[in-house]
Amino acid sequence: MTLLSKSDQEAVTAAINDVERETDAELVTVLTAQSDNYSYIPLLWAGILALLVPGIANYFGNWFGADMLMLVQWGTFILLSLLFRVQGINTRLIPQQVRYWRASNLARRQFLERNLHHTEGSTGMLIFVSEAERYVEILVDQGIADVLDNSVWEGIVADFTAKVHQGQTRQGFLDCIAACGKLLKEHVPATHERNELPDHLVILS
Repeated sequence: MTLLSKSDQEAVTAAINDVERETDAELVTVLTAQSDNYSYIPLLWAGILALLVPGIANYFGNWFGADMLMLVQWGTFILLSLLFRVQGINTRLIPQQVRYWRASNLARRQFLERNLHHTEGSTGMLIFVSEAERYVEILVDQGIADVLDNSVWEGIVADFTAKVHQGQTRQGFLDCIAACGKLLKEHVPATHERNELPDHLVILS
């Protein structure tokens, strides 16, 4: 999984600049490879399988004594713990609800950390993407929420999420910014020139 290149990031910045010239909204875009390291997930699955699989196999086959069974269980636990840390396998072990919950929490922390709740007129807007979770969320402050219902973002988020699934994160950002910009120009038009927050794409390590 590769985050956006420098030229991709510059394209996103340019798109934000274009939108902010015609609206009072302050757009911030955040991209992360993964919202959590989920370090407990491999250990949890490895522990469950290390207890069950050798135990069940020994119950039907009676292959091991008590000491050997314990060694096999420990060996199984260590091997599975390492195997389940592999990125592609790790994410498949995590329930979707857990992945989305962690991504949503990070999005809300970013909204606060980027000071989107302190803009003039309360017109902050966050476009958040977590690639590993295939998660996209748009968060807006009260000044935008008062004139645009949250349901208007659902189609935009669904389209962006599909593009993240397809590995088209750059195009997803550009299409999302353009679609949001169209709505913001109509409902939150520019009243004066201002730029309170950085326009560049924030990439979390």
